[in-house]
Amino acid sequence: MKALVYRGVGDIALEDRPDPQLQQPGDAVVRLVKTTLCGTDLHIIKGDVPTCQPGRILGHEGIGVVEQAGAAVSQFKPGDRVLISCISSCGKCDFCRKGMTSHCRTGGWILGHLIDGTQAEKVRIPHADTSLYHIPDGVDEEAMVMLSDILPTGFECGVLNGRVQPGGSVAIVGAGPVGLAALLTAQFYSPARIIMIDLDDNRLEVARRFGASDCLNAGDGQLVEKVMALTGGLGVDSAIEAVGVPATFTLCESIIAPGGDIAVLGVHGKPVELHLERLWSHNITLRTRLVDAVTTPMLLKSVEAGKLQPEQLITHHFALADILEAYDTFGKAAENKALKMIIEA
Repeated sequence: MKALVYRGVGDIALEDRPDPQLQQPGDAVVRLVKTTLCGTDLHIIKGDVPTCQPGRILGHEGIGVVEQAGAAVSQFKPGDRVLISCISSCGKCDFCRKGMTSHCRTGGWILGHLIDGTQAEKVRIPHADTSLYHIPDGVDEEAMVMLSDILPTGFECGVLNGRVQPGGSVAIVGAGPVGLAALLTAQFYSPARIIMIDLDDNRLEVARRFGASDCLNAGDGQLVEKVMALTGGLGVDSAIEAVGVPATFTLCESIIAPGGDIAVLGVHGKPVELHLERLWSHNITLRTRLVDAVTTPMLLKSVEAGKLQPEQLITHHFALADILEAYDTFGKAAENKALKMIIEA
């Protein structure tokens, strides 16, 4: 099969690889129909995720059709159309029982990280019964791809960790795909104000269409002052950091209100400064999280009911044979007005 392989920092290639095989009774082999690229994949290629070793097939999102199911798989059979979760969950270990499936003893975020992933024609899925979802008839397949990772990540790591509340104020720093996913799902809670901050005016315009009340360019020398002016001089109740660089974390520290919540949504590859000399008396809460994808069933129902349209995030389509071009386009997102890619496998 064809697969996109990480060969070392800054080096990826489309290669021929053997088809995956069942290794455990709970495994399934899924033939990919559509997959996508994630900002986390870019972090891997930059060297920010050293636990991902050269030779790994990247990708942790997608939809497909079950080709093989192990003897212990009871919920899926060959021919079933499935959504692949970015998190593999055994459903039985202590972390899974606490709802922290991202720390599953034999799973977690392993696809495209510790085991071969979904940017290929086929993928092996461990713990298939608790790591796949049936795709309902009649739903937009491309919307389903957005439910593999980006929607639950934006919602869980951003909105839930940021404790977005009705009538509250929210700043989302970073209007990339995951920041926009947080924007879409923050509206479940009817905050009074959602401020989107980014360097890319095109993405800010998209954010305005998606429901942001205010859009500010991060290059504005009066950015902090403008956020304070929008919030009565107090700062925001929830600051969602959705980029993963020190400057955006520092910005969240600068605009958080007393008693507020900072939620770290970005993947950080470098140390950041925690300014306790300013925040020690601020009663703030700082939360980090790797997506657990425990909200996927709820989000799936929201999409099925038409309450959420994540297909709005899709800007480009490529064939798997052209995935290197897709990576180049995604890596130059501002230049290409790129958000999410659909890769036809």
